[in-house]
Amino acid sequence: MKKNMTPRKFLFIIIVCSTFGGLLFGYDTGVINGALPYMSKESQLNLTPFLEGLVTSSLLFGAAIGAIIGGRVSDSIGRKKTIIFLAVLFFFATLGVSFTPGVTLMIIFRFLLGLAVGGASVTVPTYLAEMAPSESRGRMVTQNELMIVTGQLLAFTINAILGNMSEGNDSVWRIMLLIAAVPAVVLFFGMLPLPESPRWLMKNEKKDQAMGVLHKIREKSKVRGEYNQIDATVIMEEKLDKATYKDLTVPWVRYILFLGIGIAVVQQITGVNSIMYYGTEILRDAGFSTNAALTANISNGVISVLATFVGIWLLGKVGRKPMLLVGQFGTLTALLLIGISSLVLEGTVVLPYVVICLTVMFLGFQQGAISPVTWLMLAEIFPLRLRGLGMGLSVFCLWMVNFGVSFVFPILLAGIGLSSTFFLFAALGVLAIAFVIKFLPETKGKTLEEIESYFKKRENQKEDVKTKAL
Repeated sequence: MKKNMTPRKFLFIIIVCSTFGGLLFGYDTGVINGALPYMSKESQLNLTPFLEGLVTSSLLFGAAIGAIIGGRVSDSIGRKKTIIFLAVLFFFATLGVSFTPGVTLMIIFRFLLGLAVGGASVTVPTYLAEMAPSESRGRMVTQNELMIVTGQLLAFTINAILGNMSEGNDSVWRIMLLIAAVPAVVLFFGMLPLPESPRWLMKNEKKDQAMGVLHKIREKSKVRGEYNQIDATVIMEEKLDKATYKDLTVPWVRYILFLGIGIAVVQQITGVNSIMYYGTEILRDAGFSTNAALTANISNGVISVLATFVGIWLLGKVGRKPMLLVGQFGTLTALLLIGISSLVLEGTVVLPYVVICLTVMFLGFQQGAISPVTWLMLAEIFPLRLRGLGMGLSVFCLWMVNFGVSFVFPILLAGIGLSSTFFLFAALGVLAIAFVIKFLPETKGKTLEEIESYFKKRENQKEDVKTKAL
């Protein structure tokens, strides 16, 4: 890296290189959407609806475990080293799923790929949140969300191109999966010259290195102030023992964990990833041919990217809570309309076109409002000492709900049909809205240290109220 590089340019390079972890997250979760119809054929892995769910969701179960492990590992060895290790895991697991001879090995390698996805889903946003200045933290962290949906769009586009070009070649799914090896290599070499998070360095008594990093990523006038703020937080937390699961019994920490898990579950229970993983299957069920469904599914990826751009812009303009509520009311409306239209228009020529329009509407609200706020708030709300543990547990729950939804979706689709499945997701969406209205605080405009102070004060105020009542 050039020594005279401005902090702004250096932060840009950090964003681009580290968010290849998000690109891999998106590609590896999205590619199954187009690979599944080919993989399921008798000449290939011969998948039943149950095995389709298992192959798809095995990655998500691995991601749940990877989120827990990734959080702890990144606290132990550092954010940068963890991301580099994940790049290696991405690469070798990609080779495994691409060349597997049978369904058992496919499930095992998908699980290993999931470990990498889960680790990246925790470590990359944490790294970005700790590198970002407070005034642009929302924009920086949500760049990872942009790369996730870009990875999914890339997967949908490559699936459609390969599917339409390889007519009669049922093994084309192997090429679809193998392409993910390329961004894994870019992530590995891109991370090598980047610095470690200054907050992690301070926490691990490497103050000179932390000061050096701050000089690279902050304007000169802001370095000392931020250094002192981080130092004060670390000194205060040094008085406490190392973060363990016992810390979660502390009331204010327990409340933050409750919020983190709630935010994670809220993002998943409306079934967003049923569309991202099974979009081609949904469109085939609605009436499209396989090739037409692959092509139409690109629109889901395009709207996800465009909506994420809008979401990043909105995060700098409006609060987290109103943005999340708008997104949830929008997705609820889309789910209800999909359920109603698939009942009313069943068997008609127009149904698949209505369904694709409504899935685009759903993803516009999901990726433009719900997902950016989810990943940003999970990176914001946990105190430094507990960030890896708390975010790891929250994202574990996110992936477990994702696993459950993705496993049962093809079974529900085969058993109760398109309309009833989406009515079920709509009912869960109502519960998600109720949670946000009642419990979610606003974190916009606060530093990470101010957010921590808010939760502590909230608990102290609760204790004061209890004392006065007695």
